[in-house]
Amino acid sequence: MLAEARRLVAQGTREITLLGQNVNAWHGAGPDGQPATLGRLLAWLAEIPGLARLRYTTSHPRDMDDDLIAAHAALPALMPFLHLPVQSGSDRILAAMNRRHTAAEYRALVARLRAARPDIAMSSDFIVGHPGETQADFEATMQLIRDIGFAQAFSFKYSPRPGTAAAAAPNQIPEAEKDRRLQALQALLREQQAAFNARCVGLEVPVLFTGPGRHPGQIMGRSPWLQPVHALGPASLIGTEAAVSIVAAHTNSLSGTLNQERARA
Repeated sequence: MLAEARRLVAQGTREITLLGQNVNAWHGAGPDGQPATLGRLLAWLAEIPGLARLRYTTSHPRDMDDDLIAAHAALPALMPFLHLPVQSGSDRILAAMNRRHTAAEYRALVARLRAARPDIAMSSDFIVGHPGETQADFEATMQLIRDIGFAQAFSFKYSPRPGTAAAAAPNQIPEAEKDRRLQALQALLREQQAAFNARCVGLEVPVLFTGPGRHPGQIMGRSPWLQPVHALGPASLIGTEAAVSIVAAHTNSLSGTLNQERARA
């Protein structure tokens, strides 16, 4: 894996994302042949000259070990954005989903991550309307969202999968009620995403430019928090990282002005 990463960086890659259904459970052998965790792998990747950014997705709360949390504190190349699915804020529903963590454990984990990397932004997955979910269960999910605050999230209605225990479970939630809960949850998440984007206005952030924008003379890239960022600038900056002053926040993106002095440096 390290050899492949070095080849990619030599060919011009500036950002690497490690992918897996539960990538933070990864264990393998290090360069010395000894067992290694994802946190150690990220540390070795961060040492590759020319590699500007590291990310990983998707994670499970039960597999966020001490090494990985320490990596968020120690590695500037590891971007301060983490997708960490929780699914529900109700312990009863989490148990029914076989998630193997509680809402309190999730809150404590986020607190540890934020202590390690204060500028980290959180993303998550939520499912509403799991069989047996009461209004109190749903409100527990809404409270968890209010307590933590998310920069981004994916949310869905529960849909039965044939052959699963939940599909045959009693107390299936009516579609109209699932719709109502999903709309309320998504409204809260949209409010939090808009607030997070708005807090970026006035900041100078490094943007890794990846291609042309929609308008003439515009280039686009990603912020450390994975937001699309648009700015007027030369195409020669595509494939490089440059400082951008954020001047406006939009529903799903930011716009800014290029810091010409930093771009030339």
